[in-house]
Amino acid sequence: MNARPLELPLSSLDELLDGFEVVSIPLNTRFRGVEHRECAYLQGPCGAGEFAPFLEYGPAEASRWLAAAIEAAYLGWPEPVRATVPVNATVPAVPAGAVAGVLARFDGCRTAKVKVAERGQNLDDDVARVAAVRDGLGADAKVRLDANGGWDVDQAVAAITRLAAFDLEYVEQPVMPVEDLARVRKTLARNGIDVLIAADESIRKADDPMRVVELEAADLAIVKVAPLGGVRAALRIADETGLPMVVSSALDSSPGMAAGVALAAALTELDHACGLGTINLLDGDVIADPLVPRDGTIDVARAAAARHLDPTCVERHRASPERRQWWRERLIASYQHLKRDA
Repeated sequence: MNARPLELPLSSLDELLDGFEVVSIPLNTRFRGVEHRECAYLQGPCGAGEFAPFLEYGPAEASRWLAAAIEAAYLGWPEPVRATVPVNATVPAVPAGAVAGVLARFDGCRTAKVKVAERGQNLDDDVARVAAVRDGLGADAKVRLDANGGWDVDQAVAAITRLAAFDLEYVEQPVMPVEDLARVRKTLARNGIDVLIAADESIRKADDPMRVVELEAADLAIVKVAPLGGVRAALRIADETGLPMVVSSALDSSPGMAAGVALAAALTELDHACGLGTINLLDGDVIADPLVPRDGTIDVARAAAARHLDPTCVERHRASPERRQWWRERLIASYQHLKRDA
């Protein structure tokens, strides 16, 4: 998949590095195996663009995140078609007894995404966690699951069959290969299990996201701005797939979250709460008023203002010189890859 969105201004490398900042923000809860979130920022005429690919990603994958950061800092985003965006709570793979404390961080959210299929845990752990979420939110709330491809086909079918008792909105990426995703969806339908399947990695990590549509592998698509190369690139995928969209974050700080809000605000249709509440998992931010949901929503105008870094907050979380140099070299490698694809 081409990392460079249409009309992306490829500014000079010196320009991108001017004002380049790197922070390390502690997490309230361990997430994706890390206890700190490192984020870098470009600063351009439209504000800060967040460049924060996960540490294990190489230059090819990271270049998409750089494209999204350049778009945010130098091009800006399409005009919104709505003023607010509904947001879900995110519950990491915590013990059931910790669920209430996690939910308490998400003001007014009536939808929760629950992590399941965590390495080192079992299905009983997942059942207990999902049960605690359902009990905490009540019968009228929506509960969705995210397995991050952690099951095989047989495990996924067995797990979803058991977890369906909690009235699930959908299950996100129960298996990794898109062919297996299609098998899970069709097997559940044959067995009379009425649970929708959402594709995440099968969209954002795929060379051809349309395979999800061709194989009828999913009912919905999860889209994230940075891994797809920007808001405009994600909008094109939404148009091409024709699937209902759920906009999600990639453990972003506020400038990155603002990009997700911009995408959700620009979609023609938005029928599901978005996964844009994960700033609650961070113990700090780079703006004074973090972009956390209020009464279950994020205001689009407030998100637009979140693109401007607060120097005091940046200083509080500034990464070590060694980590800043590592991110500088990473940006250069990603930029070189982006230029080759231009």
